[in-house]
Amino acid sequence: MLRHELGTNITAIVNRLASELQNTPFYPDFLADVQSSWERRLVKCVNSMAAELNVPLARRRTKQEREDIADRWADLSTDENDLSMIRPVYAPKDFLEVLANLRNPNYDETIEENLWGSIQLPLKVNDIKGLVELYGELACCCKHTGLDEGVAGEYKPNLTLAEERLVIGQKVVERNHGPLSRELCKTGCPASLRGTLWHQVLGLEITDKHCKYFEELVQGVLQHELLVDKLIMKDLQLTASNDDQYFVFEDILFQVLLCFFRDTEVLSHFEHSSASPPLAAARGNTPSPDSLVAYPPCGVIPFHGFTMFAAPLSCLYEDPVHLYFTFREMYCRYWYRLHIVTSHPQGAAALALQFELLLQSCETRLWQHCAAMSIQLLPIVFKWMVRGFSGYLIPDQLFHLWDVVLAWESVEVLPVLALAIVSFRRENLMDVTSQQAAESVLADITAIRVIPLLKLALAADRNRDRET
Repeated sequence: MLRHELGTNITAIVNRLASELQNTPFYPDFLADVQSSWERRLVKCVNSMAAELNVPLARRRTKQEREDIADRWADLSTDENDLSMIRPVYAPKDFLEVLANLRNPNYDETIEENLWGSIQLPLKVNDIKGLVELYGELACCCKHTGLDEGVAGEYKPNLTLAEERLVIGQKVVERNHGPLSRELCKTGCPASLRGTLWHQVLGLEITDKHCKYFEELVQGVLQHELLVDKLIMKDLQLTASNDDQYFVFEDILFQVLLCFFRDTEVLSHFEHSSASPPLAAARGNTPSPDSLVAYPPCGVIPFHGFTMFAAPLSCLYEDPVHLYFTFREMYCRYWYRLHIVTSHPQGAAALALQFELLLQSCETRLWQHCAAMSIQLLPIVFKWMVRGFSGYLIPDQLFHLWDVVLAWESVEVLPVLALAIVSFRRENLMDVTSQQAAESVLADITAIRVIPLLKLALAADRNRDRET
């Protein structure tokens, strides 16, 4: 009897799971195909640029060139190179077009509710309740140095909160314990300790081995010239060199980026990614599986704005070795998903969808107004999110945002901040009647304060509950 009942229960469970699976969209293979197509498009663009400029993808430098570059290593950004023919391979808006055109062939619109926004993939993303649960410590009323630095400390009222957190931070640094450092980041890093605390959160301890490895990358720069070098220099000129906050660091940034694109260790992130590195055959070799190598060696083709993943770190680390390994670690943990086609909940498509759903649920009147006026806010905020807001926020506010990314090991905070900024500019946006006017309202966000807006956005769910 017991065996019969157990068998019946198992059969019922299996049948139910089979039914749920039948009605569950399935698309990983489809997205992998789209990602492969996107990669081929980028490779074709790089090859076309090489043919147009009549230069190889890579070449060995002459002895004289190696000596010249070694002598000028500290000021390579001042080279008088003509980069007028160099153009970015793609910009965030080009990638958004790819995501907006995605349609899951396994998605049955007669079963599932139609998606209304630009992103038409039925991805599972956190709603505002899920985000409040995820960022619980940030959503609650605990004190944060990004908001309350001048108020009395929590444990020592004779000190300000900033002074108290500095004392606590020094003790945390002495412990050198990553999880403990992560907990401190949740309530704000003392500015003077942020570089060290981030290293502890990332599990980085720079040693002579790291210095030696970086020197080997430098030698790789001296030995070979890549077409990608020109793309990097062009991007540096268009972004950090034109930014009042970062232009003084353009030399060290150029060094770091030149090394990054020659670092084969970056390829390791493809092991847990739906993407694959672009491949090329060495000059004179017949393309075959055995002759193909990653190009560039790191496997990443830079897009317009890529420099801005590294630029803010120049304010934290004077030593290029410390800057380099922090940048590499953050890219391989967080930023790489922002420019690949993936169903991952922290991928670009999911973040874009999350913003649109948050806008509809938390700012319904604004969403209705934008829909009536044919105004799309996603293209405006997507360029913020795909660069982690770097270049759009002033450094100290950006660091508060990246504190959150490291503390919770998630970039889901990016659409939350995008929603918060849109909510903050709600009244102005309700008055606009065109896409251009909406872009003007959101053109400059350098004056915003990150933590207060994040707290307001995460409180939206509680406020709505009180109203109802």
